[in-house]
Amino acid sequence: MRIVVALGGNALLRRGDVPDARTQIEHVRHAAEQLARLAEEHELIVTHGNGPQVGVLALESAQDERLTEPYPFDTLGAETQGMIGYWLLQALQNALPGRHVASMINQTLVLAGDPAFENPTKFIGEVYDEETAKKLAEERGWTVKPDGPYYRRVVGSPKPQRIIETRLLRVLLNAGAVVVCAGGGGIPVIRNTRGKLEGVEAVIDKDLTASVLAESLDADALLILTDVAAVQDGFGTPEAKEILRATPADLRGMGLPAGSMGPKVEAACRFVELTGGISAIGRLEDADRIISGECGTIITAGGNYGGPEDIRPPMPEAPDSRLRRV
Repeated sequence: MRIVVALGGNALLRRGDVPDARTQIEHVRHAAEQLARLAEEHELIVTHGNGPQVGVLALESAQDERLTEPYPFDTLGAETQGMIGYWLLQALQNALPGRHVASMINQTLVLAGDPAFENPTKFIGEVYDEETAKKLAEERGWTVKPDGPYYRRVVGSPKPQRIIETRLLRVLLNAGAVVVCAGGGGIPVIRNTRGKLEGVEAVIDKDLTASVLAESLDADALLILTDVAAVQDGFGTPEAKEILRATPADLRGMGLPAGSMGPKVEAACRFVELTGGISAIGRLEDADRIISGECGTIITAGGNYGGPEDIRPPMPEAPDSRLRRV
């Protein structure tokens, strides 16, 4: 199977962690050990979040008195892709001796007129209490919104349209490489009035980018791995119940919060609706068991899944190499 994995922010930083490099490297090492079990049997593409890391770099940039203006978010996204990509590259190489592992900097195309630029919703950076958050917002011109019991900075999050380097990613996959790419949703770029690529101030939702990526690479499965075992009906209430199997219609009808599980469910449903493959949401530590159908919330067109044998059959390879799935 060809599997796209979207690692949640908990793979690098957990709530309350100090964002030191040492802490994140240790979390990445643990994540790589879990992912290695998948990579031993399947083609694997890994993408990851970068909200806390972008927030740290943005704060450093804003406070650097040598700069006439802070670094823009597309540049900060590139910085975090390189940093986290390096950590994952090394950890996966150590966990998969003898395998080729590639880490790429990727641009993600968005539309210049996306309404998300006018209504920022994407959380970045660390959590604050309400008083501190509102003080920082006033001092630095931020927009802040509640994130659970805390407050965080938010920026525009336009919808991803395509990964600019998709063809090169296919080449790497066909060469047998495990690929780390499109971190943080990819570097947000638009086509300007001359048709040229140009970075924009935004942070793209990594789960939606993972869905676009999985579709464009003809993946069989999209795994969105986080710190919860499954999507819950009635989350936060005494009647909360894990959802183990679902259709896109089932999940879309639940009205999940936009700032937490909502984007994950949207990304998972989108992939299933467009491809007929499977999506799943669950814990990083359960990745291989999710594919086996033992745990996690598994979303399929019909709401049924018994294991990898239920995946739609692959398209036959065409004799002309130009027509193969590359």
